[in-house]
Amino acid sequence: MPSERQKRIRNFCIVAHIDHGKSTLADRLIEKTGLLTAREMQDQILDNMDIERERGITIKAQAVRLSYKADDGEMYTLNLIDTPGHVDFNYEVSRTLAACDGAILVVDAAQGIEAQTLANVYLAIDANLEVLPVINKIDLPSAQPDVVRQEIEDLIGLDASYAPLISAKNNINIHEVLEKIVRYLPPPQGDEEAPLRALIFDSKYDTYKGVIVHVNVNEGAVRMGDRIQMMHTGKEFIVTELGYFRPGAFQPCEELLAGDVGYIVSSIKNVRDTAVGDTVKLANRPAAKALSGCKKVRKIVYCGFDPVDGADYPGLRATLG
Repeated sequence: MPSERQKRIRNFCIVAHIDHGKSTLADRLIEKTGLLTAREMQDQILDNMDIERERGITIKAQAVRLSYKADDGEMYTLNLIDTPGHVDFNYEVSRTLAACDGAILVVDAAQGIEAQTLANVYLAIDANLEVLPVINKIDLPSAQPDVVRQEIEDLIGLDASYAPLISAKNNINIHEVLEKIVRYLPPPQGDEEAPLRALIFDSKYDTYKGVIVHVNVNEGAVRMGDRIQMMHTGKEFIVTELGYFRPGAFQPCEELLAGDVGYIVSSIKNVRDTAVGDTVKLANRPAAKALSGCKKVRKIVYCGFDPVDGADYPGLRATLG
């Protein structure tokens, strides 16, 4: 059973086919919850790579912590992770899902369900996440929200009767999305009193701080000064900084508890010591079992064969067949 604190936490990601409006919806959620002022806001606020802004796509998953006062009067913590939509960055999506309890599936009201829509939503379903469908771009002249709603039910098998109809670009019905997140996506379930188990879902190297480990605290707690150990490598480190994610920045804190998504700094010099999918535990109170984590990367090389003379295609096909 989640604690009273955990009941007001939602850890979720946004998945979709490329260009269906994931990052724009993330922008609107950040804006609506008041995390940034209108002056601080910019398009694709979570996309901080130059090529992401240049091409208008998300390559690297980014996390951010939001605070939202719902219509029920309660203050909720929303840990949002924006994910890539392009098939080439599929692994970014899969490892992000391991740090979430729910997912928002964004579908374009004009284009409907496309290939990567299915690929990403099946990743979420396989990860046992609760999926909330959201139909975006209802302001387009070619939008067919009712048709898309039926597509979601027929092709994916999700109940789309309560799916919010929105326009992220024009800020239409964003409040309804926030309310549906609070109502339909589940809170984390981890035991705050159990030994620490935190899943590493990403990391980045900082010249001054060393490796900054991005974690979802599944059980227990980690505090400043704790001695932590990586289950896979057995390496031990002292926690020198903890915190939460803000757009393009970090917000330090004194502890991370079960259900929190945040970062750990421990003067780690080698990224190899913090493998994605590894479990962080306390050295003096070790957990017995590692978290399942995410799938290992499979290195794949694609190779094409073409005959010099096009007339030889039938022979090549027969040879390969």
